[in-house]
Amino acid sequence: MSTTISLLTNVMSKVSSPIKTAEDLLKAYRAGQRNFANISLVSADLTGVDLKGADLSYADFSEANLSQSSLRGTDLSYARLCEANLTEADLRGAMLIGTDLREAVVEKAQFQAADYDPDETHFPKGFDPKAAEMRADR
Repeated sequence: MSTTISLLTNVMSKVSSPIKTAEDLLKAYRAGQRNFANISLVSADLTGVDLKGADLSYADFSEANLSQSSLRGTDLSYARLCEANLTEADLRGAMLIGTDLREAVVEKAQFQAADYDPDETHFPKGFDPKAAEMRADR
């Protein structure tokens, strides 16, 4: 029994992300890391950050401030961006398949050529992905 618990603890420690703060994320990105799948930075201040091309799939950025950030070409598939501030963010060419953007602020954000799933991607009320020049994945 204790061997099983020890093995499980060891596996879980390798699965959990060492990225716990916005500073951790930026430091790892500057060091060349691009895979940040499953990170959780709820309510983080990421104003003006450059995360072009990063894998942020399944990440939780609920209530985070990503205003004026460059998220160009990022994979945000199945990420949570509920109530996030994306004012003037650059999401051109991003993957937004299954992304939850409900109640996000998207004023002046750029979404051209971003991919989305009409059935699984959730947008703020009144947001029109076609008017934003997004591409339906289906």
